[in-house]
Amino acid sequence: MTLDDWLACACADADRRELPDLKPLLTGLAQATRVLRDADWNDLAGAGRPAAGPDTPVPSAPPPHGSAR
Repeated sequence: MTLDDWLACACADADRRELPDLKPLLTGLAQATRVLRDADWNDLAGAGRPAAGPDTPVPSAPPPHGSAR
């Protein structure tokens, strides 16, 4: 589903529920989402990390506070 498809569905749902004041908020959310997705820094996310493979170890979670190992 594209952002435009989502916005159309969400606005149609707001109309069905008789919530016209929600439509400008949905439009603003869609615009903000589009800006964030198009941001340059988004292209660099994870660029410095190698892709995890099936043999890549998963770090263990720290013990709960106050517990002894």
